[in-house]
Parts: sequence; structure tokens; C-alpha cells
Amino acid sequence: MLTFFHSPGSCSNGILYLLHEVGAKFHYTIVDLRRGDQRQESYLALNPKGKVPALRIPGGAVLTEFQAIATWLADAYPKAGLQPSDPLGKARMIEALDFIVGSVHMRGFTFVKMPGKFHADPEAQAAIKAHGRAEVDNGLSLLSKYLGEKDYLLGHFSAADAGLLYILIWAEEEGFALPPNLAACLTRLRARPAFTAAKPSLHRPSALSAQ
Repeated sequence: MLTFFHSPGSCSNGILYLLHEVGAKFHYTIVDLRRGDQRQESYLALNPKGKVPALRIPGGAVLTEFQAIATWLADAYPKAGLQPSDPLGKARMIEALDFIVGSVHMRGFTFVKMPGKFHADPEAQAAIKAHGRAEVDNGLSLLSKYLGEKDYLLGHFSAADAGLLYILIWAEEEGFALPPNLAACLTRLRARPAFTAAKPSLHRPSALSAQ
């Protein structure tokens, strides 16, 4: 049985989506980032990086980092077809994931969502947030060009699209105007059974929000 360490509303939403896509048997533990669960000794013993997602796999090893977990799921559940079978196709999937997580998320949304993490001055925070929004806009533009007229990033659903799902949801939440092809792809991703299965755990429960 897999154990998934998940914070609703975070990038771990994408991994939750993939777990349902592959039909994995798993249970999950909520890591409330706003409450600081990621800094508790019990969690740091599992993931010293103190962030989500994390996945304990059979044998007890704990995987961290979105790209690594997504790739492991693609390899561990080959019938789900989460990745291309050819080397170039696999590389393209990892390439897309790395851009989504490493650039659009880390260099864009991190500044949009958490400017106070980088400076205490309100004016500086406004500048940081503006920089983040410009980075996200650029990232969305590049992803729109990459997607083109395809249904999914690689032409067929892959693990990369789970990364696309969470940043497009964030973009909606933060008031970004999605290019029409990305908006259509988000609708497509939400129409998949995995989204319906994951939906109850994609947002922070009110009990957590109140803490």
C-alpha cells in the first residue's frame, strides 16, 4: 500500500490526480502547510526537505519531488500509459514536467503566492508579486505554444498533464487569463474520471482553513 503525504491546494494535487489515474491503492496523510505540519519532527523524519508531495512506496522508501514521483508512477503502472514508450518521448515528458514545476511554479507562482517569504516590506512584496505574475504569464504563453492544437501536452494524456492541471487551477485562482487552448485542456483534464475521484481532496477542508 502506498502512503501519500498531501496538502490540498498545493502542487501535490497533481500527484493525487495521477494516483487515481493509475488506479493505485493508497491512503493519504494531510500535511497542512499553513499550520506548519511540514516542519514537524515526525514529517521531517520522512522528508527532511519539509515540503510536499511525498510518497512512501512498498519497501518503505520515501520519494520526494513532483517530477520524481510522477516518473515513478509512470514506470510502476505501465498499463496506465502515463509516459511514451520511446526514449525521446520520455525525455519530452520530463522536459515538460521540469518546465512546469521548475519554472512556472518555482519562478512564477512562488512569488505570486508567497511574496512575504522573500521580503517584509509591502512595496517590495508588491514588486516580487508583479515579477511572479510576469513569469507565470510567460510560462503560460510558452505552454500554450507547446500544446498547440493537441488535446494534451504530448498529444495523449501523460504524467506531464498532471503538472499542467495544478498550475492551470492556480492560474484560475489568481485571476490569470488562460489562452483558449489551455482553458480547453483544463476542461478536458477536469472531465477525466481521475479528477472526479480526486476532487474531494483537492481543496482545504473548512476545518483546516479555520486553523
